[in-house]
Amino acid sequence: MSSILITGSNRGMGLEWARQYAARGWRVYATCRQPEEADDLRGLQRQHDHVSVHQLDVTSVDHIKKIIREFKATPLDILVNNAGVYYERWGKDKLGGIDYGAWQATFDVNTLGAVRVTEALRANLAQSEKRLVVVITSHMGSIADIKQANDYAYRSSKAALNAAVQGLVHELADDGIGVLLVHPGWVRTRMGGSEAPLSAAESVTHMRALAERFRPKDSGRFYRYDGSILPW
Repeated sequence: MSSILITGSNRGMGLEWARQYAARGWRVYATCRQPEEADDLRGLQRQHDHVSVHQLDVTSVDHIKKIIREFKATPLDILVNNAGVYYERWGKDKLGGIDYGAWQATFDVNTLGAVRVTEALRANLAQSEKRLVVVITSHMGSIADIKQANDYAYRSSKAALNAAVQGLVHELADDGIGVLLVHPGWVRTRMGGSEAPLSAAESVTHMRALAERFRPKDSGRFYRYDGSILPW
């Protein structure tokens, strides 16, 4: 049975990744910070005996160590680094009002978190057939596409993530592991808001198609959910 591990899978796009792969009969390892509060995810687990829920805060060294122990000899076909935060939405971070603590916390989740989890599960990915890391980034991390002020923490965390991924592409290639870097579009989630044009189901369906047709030559390219290429 093919397997997938998803971070931040208690709601939004992470939950939708879990739903779609569970419906296709994959072994789904769904992770989130507080499983006891993840009602929708627990409901999915009750529907499918091949879905399990695991606690993982991507900023916690102890949680990372626990995941390494839990998955010690478990092959993992796909890792989806989905967990992310966007604290300064809606123009809250104008000069004079920047919350630098929140900026550091944003980096810890959005940039370091994805690298931590990838590093922890590298051996598991190398044991599988698919060997793919999916990294959920954002067009807001495109330096060439910055045309307005604000969103400093989120933009810089995603730009840094994109740069880190370029390094991971080269190192993980030694194990035959590919890296799909993808912007999910503007999606109707708690983060994206109610006016976003895409549903989580639409976005994940497109991204899943990218993952399914992934080839080594695609590793490290900066994709939009629809398969078009974004500028760096």
